[in-house]
Amino acid sequence: MKISCKNIVLIAGGVGGAKLAEGLHSLKDIKLTIIGNIADDEEFHGLRVSPDIDTLTYTLSGMVNRKQGWGVKNDNYKALSILNKLGEETWMSLGDFDFGLHIYRHLRLLKNDRPTIIANDIAKKLGITADIILPTDDKIRTEVKTKSGWISFQEYFVKNRCSPKIVKLKYAGINSAKITKEAKKALIDATLIIIAPSNPLVSIKPIIEIPGFKSIIQKNKKKVIAVSPLIQGKAVKGPATKMLKQLGFKANSFSCMQIYKDICKSFILDKSDEGLEKQFSALNQNSIFTDTFMTSLADKKKLAKFLINLPID
Repeated sequence: MKISCKNIVLIAGGVGGAKLAEGLHSLKDIKLTIIGNIADDEEFHGLRVSPDIDTLTYTLSGMVNRKQGWGVKNDNYKALSILNKLGEETWMSLGDFDFGLHIYRHLRLLKNDRPTIIANDIAKKLGITADIILPTDDKIRTEVKTKSGWISFQEYFVKNRCSPKIVKLKYAGINSAKITKEAKKALIDATLIIIAPSNPLVSIKPIIEIPGFKSIIQKNKKKVIAVSPLIQGKAVKGPATKMLKQLGFKANSFSCMQIYKDICKSFILDKSDEGLEKQFSALNQNSIFTDTFMTSLADKKKLAKFLINLPID
């Protein structure tokens, strides 16, 4: 049965999730709620930096640096420059606009405001009509184990440029984290839940593994669809392919999407991966093929329209 999708929930990481978020955000007659990843968060210079949430915010507000896919266009780095001169580590590239947002977040946190309220307030103040909310107000941090020991995800991703081989991943604090009431309500009320083409290991799993989160999705499995972040075995951007391989997964959309097999009914893959259809069919899984490569706003909008118009049984 084909239904009109009204309440759309997007579970997303940063750059890849932001592309689809932008397509959905451009559509009329839908209520969009984005549940973003906070496990990449880290403290820099006394301030909490939330890379995935900030990338979603900058993208939907039109402020993003398009060449990078993150950060703010035409930003300056004067604050970072003086910190460097004063001997502080400055491997995390933070522009002056960035610092302003992080200072605002810090001031709100000092008032004991809930992080999910702060994130959504920032979005609204920057003109975003969608709700950007957090899966939890508790602290979760993705940590990467290499042969030299455990490091934060940002140390692996930014400082070391994804060069150390990954032995193991963990999401510190996740077992004691609680789902926010906003995320819970959004999932229950959703007409359609979309898992964005984000890194499943470090962008999506730290969200869906929060106690209570997955059980809500499982009860609504028929209205959950996942978009593969891989096209012909390669990530459009980021270390997903390398991470999957190093942690024992085959670097293709079938293997990648099996991470969601217990919570998802339909899997969206690029047309170039139609050769994987038999593997999905063998497990009675619904694989759907379309153009998933997004460069222009038209591409993003086209995929968004395709997803919200899929027949839901």
